[in-house]
Amino acid sequence: MSWKFDNSSPIYMQIMEQIKKMIARGELNPGDRVPAVRDMALTAGVNPNTMQKALSELERAGILVSNRTAGRFVADLGENSGKLKIDSGFRLTKNYVDGMRELGFNDNELLDSVNNYIKM
Repeated sequence: MSWKFDNSSPIYMQIMEQIKKMIARGELNPGDRVPAVRDMALTAGVNPNTMQKALSELERAGILVSNRTAGRFVADLGENSGKLKIDSGFRLTKNYVDGMRELGFNDNELLDSVNNYIKM
């Protein structure tokens, strides 16, 4: 896992998003064991409490499940597994579109920009 953080949002939320992306890309699959909090915190370079908060929030969201004796695991999201990828993509699209509109791009210019980038 390569961890990258910025000042755009709290670190625990960025950790959550990165774990969601890993699940959406298939790097973490249902039933996979998630490393221990301290191990993940060490590799990410964050406080264990920050990592604990992120993992607890993912549990609350039903993305991870906990087994007291065995640790945390990626939940089987069943029919909702594709939703995680779609939701992540929607957030990225929203950020892009909002940023472009702040720069003054209209919808046609925005679409042209995307099309030009894809053709590169």
